[in-house]
Amino acid sequence: MSHDALGASGRVWIAGSANLDFVVRADHVPAPGETVLGRDFATFPGGKGANQAVACARAGAAETRMLLALGEDDFAVPLERSLREAGVGLDVVRCPDCATGTAFICLADNAENAITVAPGANARLAPTDLPPLTGADWLLLQLETPVETVAAYAQAAREQGVRVALNAAPAQALEEGLLATLDLLIVNEGELAAIAGAQGSIADALRRLPVPAVAVTLGACGSCARVGEDFLLQPGFAVEAVDTTGAGDTFCGVLVAALAGGGDWPQALRRAAAAAALACTRLGAQSSIPVAGEVDGFLRSSPHAAAPDALAAHCGL
Repeated sequence: MSHDALGASGRVWIAGSANLDFVVRADHVPAPGETVLGRDFATFPGGKGANQAVACARAGAAETRMLLALGEDDFAVPLERSLREAGVGLDVVRCPDCATGTAFICLADNAENAITVAPGANARLAPTDLPPLTGADWLLLQLETPVETVAAYAQAAREQGVRVALNAAPAQALEEGLLATLDLLIVNEGELAAIAGAQGSIADALRRLPVPAVAVTLGACGSCARVGEDFLLQPGFAVEAVDTTGAGDTFCGVLVAALAGGGDWPQALRRAAAAAALACTRLGAQSSIPVAGEVDGFLRSSPHAAAPDALAAHCGL
């Protein structure tokens, strides 16, 4: 492993995936069996874990370190560069016999996307690779690495007194044992249904989950969180979206950074929503993630999100 230094107020570890994104812009996302003639092509650093690490570091509230696995190939170079330039300390597991993770993304003109991931080295991240989480406040995990590894890391963090956040994406059912190790679960609407079942309202689903805090992102509508018995609503900010890739990851990284830095839940949700909205106005995953000063400026110029009534009704509150 290689080790770099860090420096800030709260401390967050991220363990997870890093992918090089191959992005083609097109009029629309192809249907099954359809060939679409695309236009622009570009590569961007991505992967849920790496995106969340960049968002966490750029949020300015937390010292950020990431454990990741990369191949010894050219795809790894821009991924490491992007993370280091964002101020993320790196612990890298090198996999000489497999490729760095990649994702193939079709980005439609309406800002929607279709993504296929080839995990590569991400699948090699092992339960024994996690170093001691000395001084960490939070460990943030996702599901683009083996779920057995995710569960082992969550348990290790719990045993070290470190709070655990899991972004349960891509969607899959989760073992009760893993849920029992979490302090915070972050999901979108589809992921919430996969874990909690689709019966009843969003609020009902949030109540069913045996996790102290759960936040669900609802796209342009905003987000809803259950913290203990209390529900919090954060309406979305209206922006002209050009690319939604990485917006959910931006939300996750900024939310956990804000909580690690001592922010309260309403403040953390508001900053996460603002950062995610800004990320939708730019191309790419990590390249679209704003820094803290940009979020501050956005909140000053757009102090009011949408009215919460429609969001409350959508969530069944």
